[in-house]
This record gives sequence, structure tokens and C-alpha cells, in this order.
Amino acid sequence: MPPRAPFLGAVAHLGERFNGIEEVGGSSPPSSTTSSPNPLPVASLYPIIALYWCALQQGRNPWSEQEEEKAARLEQLKVIPTFRDVTYKVHEANAVRWRNEKHTNSWLQTLERHAKLILDMPIDEITQAHVLTVLEPIWSTKPETARRVRQRMRAVFKWGVSWGYIPFNPAGEVIDGALVPMPKVQEHLKALPYQEVSAAIKKIRDSEAWAATKLAFEFMILTAARGGEVRYATWAEIDGDTWTRPAHKMKGNKPHRVPLSIQATVLLRTAKEKLGTESGLIFPSPDGNPLSENALPMRAKKCGIQAVPHGFRSSFRDWAEECSSGSHAAIEISLAHDYGSAVERAYFRSDLLDQRRELNQEWCNFLDPLPF
Repeated sequence: MPPRAPFLGAVAHLGERFNGIEEVGGSSPPSSTTSSPNPLPVASLYPIIALYWCALQQGRNPWSEQEEEKAARLEQLKVIPTFRDVTYKVHEANAVRWRNEKHTNSWLQTLERHAKLILDMPIDEITQAHVLTVLEPIWSTKPETARRVRQRMRAVFKWGVSWGYIPFNPAGEVIDGALVPMPKVQEHLKALPYQEVSAAIKKIRDSEAWAATKLAFEFMILTAARGGEVRYATWAEIDGDTWTRPAHKMKGNKPHRVPLSIQATVLLRTAKEKLGTESGLIFPSPDGNPLSENALPMRAKKCGIQAVPHGFRSSFRDWAEECSSGSHAAIEISLAHDYGSAVERAYFRSDLLDQRRELNQEWCNFLDPLPF
């Protein structure tokens, strides 16, 4: 057994460290001139001392082990990851919070396509010149793509700076002087004038598409919902004439209630009869899985509709502002948008469900008038 001297030394060392006590275990308490402002009771040190003492009894030196662990961590930092390695780490860390499947996939693909030059280089060997070599060929010809590539490279290098592999971000402000400022062009998603939406619905109904695709497309328009929210909609979310979308399916990460019009309720009845409920999905693909991300855009394209699915939300908004009796707040909440400032939202808790029910019924009557 090791001598008690190391144990007593540990006691004394820890006592001095935490309390300013020169002799732990002495009969007299430390004086006010030597103790710390808030001294720890000696008894509170016993668990720590016990760990040290057990290590010493096993023939180990806890102080040396701590130094060895620290050295091992430092040694690990010497193994410099490549840009590709860090890209995968950053992508994996962020994928859990990204709700857009297309964005999640394209994040990696963009860098793999445009940053081939630096993918397999150690991150600490990549300079501003390398970054500029990646960006310059597309900076003027594909400004939006170039902006995304730079933004994602910055995220990768930011990880490297945080971990101490590199001293600064070579895709950051240091390269601004070498890149011509490009005006940001706002690309609006293609949308139809609201006067043409009824005709678009008829084209979808008359097409040869799978029943779930046609019904999902029309339901998306009737509810002014996003395509992904419709494709992943389940019967469990339907309660009578209300569709409650859970927070994890929403872009804003908040649950959202959607009032269903008479037309939307009839459509759901049709979906249940034609598609069944076995999969739990309202609009399943033939194999029982959610419709693919391309199902709705491709259907619009094949039907010659000059708009993307998301554009029908814009059609609804234009109609609501110009033709409906709905308030601005009801219109914004119908689109699952935040309304007002953060302070206003803190006091305004209503989701205006009744107002939105009237608004949605007006919209659906405009698109497909009821026979009564």
C-alpha cells in the first residue's frame, strides 16, 4: 500500500486550493485572514480526496493522468481534418434543425460540386487564394449559387476556427476586397394570378396522375398550405373540420390549426374512399410512403401550369387582400406567418380560427362554388 504521505499531501493540497487552509484536519478553524470569502466545508472535499486516494492505492498518479489526458487532447488536435471531413461534421450537426429536405440534401451537394479544389485539402492549408479560385468562376455568372457556396464554406471554416485548427476564416471578410459586390436579385416563385387558379385545379383533376397526387395538389390549394405539409399529412391530424399540423412539421416550429372548408372536407372523404387509411397518411404514394418531393412540381409541369406548388400561396394572398373580407392578421395567420412584432405576439395569443374559417370558405367558394 502506498504510504499515507501522498494522501495527506492531497488533503493539504486540496484544502489550500479551495479554502486557503494550511492544515486540513487541524483542531482550530482557519483565521479570517487566511480563509477564502466563502470557504468550502472540509467535509465537502472528502469525495474528491477519496477519488485521488483510490487512484493512489491502485498505484496510479491522478495528477499525471490528468496531464496525460490533456496531452492526448492536444495531440488529437494535431491531426488536421480535411475540408471534406469538416463539411460532413457541420452538415451532420445542422441537419437535425433543417426542416427542408431539399435544402438538407443540396447543402452537401453544392460544396461537393463547386469546391472540388479544396475538398481533400487539410483545412489549415486552405488560403484565401484557394477560396477565391472556387468562387471567381461563378461569382458573376451564377451570383446566387456563388453566394450559397461562400456562405457554406464560411460555416465550415467557422467550425475550424472554433476548434483552433485555423486562426481566421478564409471565406470571411478577408476576401471581400477581391470580389465585385453583386446586387442580390430577388427571385419570386412562379405563381398564377388568382383568376386562373380554378382552371389549374381542373387541369389537375383531368390529368392521368395517381389519385393521391391529384387530391394532394387540390387540397394544398384549398388550404393554402405548403407542399411538404400536405404530403406528410396524416389522418390523426384531422379532427372534424380542423386540421392541426404539429410543430415538428411546421416551418416556424409551432403547431398550426387549419380550418377546413366544405370543399376540403368533401375532398378528404374522397381520399379516404379511394386511398384508404392503412398507411396513416392522407395522400400516400402507391407503396404507402409519403409522395415524393417532386410529385407536385412535376404534376404542375406536365399539366402546363406556369407556377410552382408554393406559388399558390401567393395566389391566395393576392386574392385575400383584393377580394376577401378577411383582416390582414387573419390572412397572415392563414399562411402560418408570424403576425406583428415580438411584443405584439406576446400579448396577441389568438389564432383567429373563426375568422380564418370564414376566409377559407370564401376562398374555396371562389375556386369551386357550392351548388347551394
